[in-house]
Amino acid sequence: IAGYTVTLVEAGAGESTITHPDGSAGTLVFTTDANEDDGINFQLTGEAFGFATGQKLTYFGCRFQASEATQIDWLIGLCITDTTLLGGMTDGVYFEKLDGGTGISFVTEKDSTETQTDSLGTFAADTYVTLEFYFDGASVFAYIDGALVATHTTNICNDELLTPSLQILAGSAVVRTLTLDHWRAIQVGR
Repeated sequence: IAGYTVTLVEAGAGESTITHPDGSAGTLVFTTDANEDDGINFQLTGEAFGFATGQKLTYFGCRFQASEATQIDWLIGLCITDTTLLGGMTDGVYFEKLDGGTGISFVTEKDSTETQTDSLGTFAADTYVTLEFYFDGASVFAYIDGALVATHTTNICNDELLTPSLQILAGSAVVRTLTLDHWRAIQVGR
C-alpha cells in the first residue's frame, strides 16, 4: 500500500494480506495466515507526531473490529518505526490486546520503559470499538468508546517522533481478520 511500511510476519508457506473491500467510505481488512504469530505490521511512512512538553495537542483515534476476541494480538496507536511492534518497540503511545485474554491495555512507552494500565475494557469479536487518546502538553488521556479510562503522566515519549501504527498477529493456528474502519492522527502547535 503506497505511503505505508508493511512487514508480513510469516511462519508457514501462506501469506497474510491487506485488502480494501467495497463498502461505504471504505475499510481495510488485515487477514493473517493460519499459523500462530503470523500477521501484519502496518505503519504510515515517516514519523511526524510528537509529545513534547508544552505542546498544544496530539490526538489519535481509530475504529475497528476483529474476528476473534481471545486468540489474537493487536496493537494500535502512535509508535516509532519498527518491524516488530508487539514485543520489540522502544517508544510509543498505544492500545493493545494480547493473546489469551480479552482485556484492552493502554501504554505510554519511552526508551523501552512502559507505563501500562490493564483491563480498561473487554474486547469482543465482530464488534466495533473506538479507541482514542490525546496529549494536552503534560498528560495523555485514553478513551474507549468515548469514556475516559486512563490518564498517564509518566513514560511519555518526548524525544522521538512517532507514526500511526498497527500490528495484528494470529493467536493460534487459525486465520484471523481485523477490519479497520478508520484512523486519524492530528497534531496542533508543534
